[in-house]
Amino acid sequence: MTQHIGIVGVSAEGAALCYRTICTEGEQYLGTYGHPEVSMHTFPLNDYMEPLLADEWSQVGEVMLKSMEKLVKMGADFVICPDNTVHQAMPYIESRLPLPFLHIADVVADYAVKQGYKRLGLTGTEWLVQSEVYPEKLTQRDLDYVRPTSQERHEISRIIMDELIYGDTNPASITYFQQVINRMKDDGCDAVILGCTEIPLIMNDGNSPLPTLDSTRLLARAALHQAMQST
Repeated sequence: MTQHIGIVGVSAEGAALCYRTICTEGEQYLGTYGHPEVSMHTFPLNDYMEPLLADEWSQVGEVMLKSMEKLVKMGADFVICPDNTVHQAMPYIESRLPLPFLHIADVVADYAVKQGYKRLGLTGTEWLVQSEVYPEKLTQRDLDYVRPTSQERHEISRIIMDELIYGDTNPASITYFQQVINRMKDDGCDAVILGCTEIPLIMNDGNSPLPTLDSTRLLARAALHQAMQST
């Protein structure tokens, strides 16, 4: 009997990629066409963006909580959120979570340790890369990290918010990411965190100058592993 996975969806592309990964890779555990039960709830993205743009992270957390409460009613045993940026709101709601929660940065950091990486480049939205969402988890595991420069943060965030959340893939954007990751490689990084769940739409181990830590798929795989544990 597998556990029921609940997904707090935020942006459509990231949530869809996470969901697809759970369903397609579930076969390795449960046979052809098999995967754990999955429920997903998504409020309109604007419900998150309005408080986020106003720097009201506690309100972002309240939206996440409301989504989790709906997943409780759907029967979920635990919850994931395939959106790195909104994890910045977790400190405001951690004490009130209605279900066990797999934190995306914990999952990525644990995988980095397992792979033996020491110094990680961090990519994602401006909100994410200037926050402590990843640095806190990496530091706890004695991992070093490199943030994008101010100019890089702005352009990466533009690519994410103007292109990737709509599923648009632009060759020029791939080239820009490659330039940023090359700079991080020159700065001593041995891997790069794809810290936005849409970045894997354009970046992967095949075109990145550094090995990639795909936060979307790593979270999905961690959820699969958790779902296979006895309830």
